[in-house]
Amino acid sequence: MSSMFGKPRASSERPAQSPLPECNVAILGCRGAGKSALTVKFLTKRFISEYDPNLEDTYSSEELVDQQPVLLKVMDTADQDGPGNCERYLCWASAFLVVYSIDSRQSFEGCQRYLEVLALHAQGCQRRCPVLLLGNKLDMEQYRQVLSAEGMSLASRFGCLFHEVSACQDFSRVQHVFHEAVREVRRQAECNPPLRPLFISEERPCPPAAAPLALPTHHSLATCTFNTLNTVNYKEIPSVAQAKLVTVKSSRAQSKRKAPTLTLLKGFKIF
Repeated sequence: MSSMFGKPRASSERPAQSPLPECNVAILGCRGAGKSALTVKFLTKRFISEYDPNLEDTYSSEELVDQQPVLLKVMDTADQDGPGNCERYLCWASAFLVVYSIDSRQSFEGCQRYLEVLALHAQGCQRRCPVLLLGNKLDMEQYRQVLSAEGMSLASRFGCLFHEVSACQDFSRVQHVFHEAVREVRRQAECNPPLRPLFISEERPCPPAAAPLALPTHHSLATCTFNTLNTVNYKEIPSVAQAKLVTVKSSRAQSKRKAPTLTLLKGFKIF
């Protein structure tokens, strides 16, 4: 089930054909760390202290981060005893918030297992998703069991950002953490741009010393050769999904003159 918070935007503000870029954030952590309280605080600016720990849901909110709109989707996970059935959020999220409670040593030790799972996932994945480590319940300072230095050390060990917040106090700090996750996703996208397409050229003929690569002949038709790569007059290769072999057959009159049969990639022009 998915829920939407915030005021709906008028259709005139954003064309229907230009949807907002999306950012999926999964909140991980042991039971009682305050994941749901942080989610509701960010989405509604309210603090609710009691939740059903067995409920898991995904929410969405239109946000403006650094003057750029984004549709932020938040998955409030509900693992029972540490990481379990991780695929549901590992393949979905573009950023992770790993939460522990500063007044619970057990929750701090439990979040280390989540960081280990995320590190293993990053090793076998082509993309590395940003991870933020959050020490929650900063309002419980008098009952603190986990020092800030311990949180910073753990974050440094796994190469993630570290913040301490309170779901029941300042909204701006909670909002900053979620917006920082969006910024990290954007930075990651800038550092890993999409691959540039390959190019070929049809300028230079094959060297005379090399044996020409001949196509199979049909009905006594002559063979044709492929040209080599060159750096002049580039032409873009169509994507693999669109590549299709197209056979251009000569007419009956041309076949008497042994005109060649051309096999081309769809998308090329014949000059």
